[in-house]
Amino acid sequence: MKHISILVPRGEAVLSSIVGPYKVFNTVNTLLAGMGRPPFFKVDLVGLDDSSALYDGLFTVKPGVVLKDAGKTDLVIIPAPSGDMAKAIALNQDFLPWISRQYKGGAEVASLCVGAFLLASTGLLKGRKCATHWMSATPFRKMFPEVNLVAEKIITDEKGIYSSGGAYSFLNLLLYLVEKYVGRDLAILCAKVLEIEFDRSSQSPFIIFEGQKEHDDEPVRMAQTYIEQNFGEKITVDQLALMLAVGRRNLERRFKKATSNTIAEYMQRVKIEAAKISLESSRENVNEVMYKVGYTDTKAFRTTFRRITGLSPVEYRNKYSRETALY
Repeated sequence: MKHISILVPRGEAVLSSIVGPYKVFNTVNTLLAGMGRPPFFKVDLVGLDDSSALYDGLFTVKPGVVLKDAGKTDLVIIPAPSGDMAKAIALNQDFLPWISRQYKGGAEVASLCVGAFLLASTGLLKGRKCATHWMSATPFRKMFPEVNLVAEKIITDEKGIYSSGGAYSFLNLLLYLVEKYVGRDLAILCAKVLEIEFDRSSQSPFIIFEGQKEHDDEPVRMAQTYIEQNFGEKITVDQLALMLAVGRRNLERRFKKATSNTIAEYMQRVKIEAAKISLESSRENVNEVMYKVGYTDTKAFRTTFRRITGLSPVEYRNKYSRETALY
């Protein structure tokens, strides 16, 4: 039997990231019971206090185990706190040494969504890959520059440390763990019973590119705004540098530092975001959308679109078009 410890963070937390793993692992036990087999998981909720109020007191979670009484475990699940991450880390400091001790004692550790902020605060992620919600990528990189954030991934697995993408994509990590511990057949059965899409590895189709403007470099911000307002036109780096009265190399260096993208990458992402919106909401065909956002090379457009979203333009339209959703 594998012992699972689901942490119950102090302060505000995402309830589904506590209930979700509890439900998935216990569903496996229920399925095993139906096959005449013993349960495989023992699941405990572990808290710093004997109860935690969530969503302004609307829900209360009562851990079965208080941290000071928690013994050795096999897997630590770190749910997603909500609100200000620095405050969440401060409120849950007492978990951090315990998580590290459990890992060093042979346990595995998995963070769900922005639970990655708590996991990274233990120091266990230094030099390792990690996923989190795509909306939290910029603050995560600023807070933990020593961690290799792979913002497009839904699952990471490095030496017994796991992380998941944003929101309900943590369900895919849970199925991944079920498959690893109990086998693929039971993981597929669990996915079917709970109606979870199986083997999904990227959150790229869900990412909404809004531009990284949380910086203080005004010329770079002006360049971003110009690109976003003129994405259908052919814009060159030299043109931007001349417009801003900044040397080309200086602008490229500052742009990369401020946005984590080269100017060319930023232009591509702005164009593809505009294309996504058109594919979702208009009746324009793929070529019309391509020309509208400033591409003239069909192969280049399709290649760039797939690299950024993980889907072809046609696949994206079939998945997210408002008209398709009606049938």
